[in-house]
Formats: sequence, structure tokens, C-alpha cells
Amino acid sequence: MIRLKAKGFTLIELMIVVAIIGILAAIAIPRFAQMLEKSREGSTKGNLGSIKSAASIYYGDTQGIWPTTLNSFSTYGFSRYLDNISPVKVTGAFVSGAVSPSGAKVTMTTMSSVPTGSSTGWLYDSSFGSVYVNSTVQDSKSLPYSFYGFE
Repeated sequence: MIRLKAKGFTLIELMIVVAIIGILAAIAIPRFAQMLEKSREGSTKGNLGSIKSAASIYYGDTQGIWPTTLNSFSTYGFSRYLDNISPVKVTGAFVSGAVSPSGAKVTMTTMSSVPTGSSTGWLYDSSFGSVYVNSTVQDSKSLPYSFYGFE
């Protein structure tokens, strides 16, 4: 009787492959989460730039008057410059226990008001046309979100 050589993988070989895949997954999943948060940071910076640009164009069109509100549905016609205000995308993932500042709410402030804690949404100072992320939670570079636009 002629016996053919058996083809296939042994149990040990399969276990080694599964272990290697597990190690790679353990390394890749946290890196993927970091990349997602960095993309949210980039999106927030881009949205901040859009809001600031729209306010600057309004300032130019009204000959030196900053919009009193950034509400798209206001009676001041700011919606001509910016259709809608995108929400803050960052989540505070790099600080354990941080409150996520996501949300599109724009808070009106006075000249001296600056973010003092982890809050939500955008912060707008109509005295100078300054827009901030309303949170002092730190990003991936250890900068507070409220510094976006000033770096």
C-alpha cells in the first residue's frame, strides 16, 4: 500500500500564526485610535479656520463691525458667510476622564472671557472676532484645545 504524504498545517503552526496576528492587532488598534483622534483635531482646526474666515469677511463687508453672534439664523445675516457651524470634533481622548468638547453651540463672550475648563462647543468673542474651542483639555501635542487657531 502506497501512502501519500499528508498536506496541511499542524496545530502548532496554526497557534503560532494566531499568536502573531493577536500581537499585531494589540499594537495596531491603539495606533488606529490615535490616528482617528488626530484626524478629529485636524477637522476641528479646519472648522475653526472656516468660522474665523467667515467672521473676517463679515468684518470687511460691514466696514469694521464684528458679527454680534455667529448664529446662522440670526437677523444679522451671518448665514451669507457661513451656512452652518460645524461641531467641534475633538473628543479629549488623550486625557483620561476628560469631558468631550464636541458640539456646535457657539457661546457669546465678553472681551475678557476665555475657556477655563473642559466645556462644550465653540466660544466667540464679538469684541475682537475671536473664536476658540471652549475647552482647556489637551490634545495629542499637549496643547489645550482653546489654543487652536493661535499656534
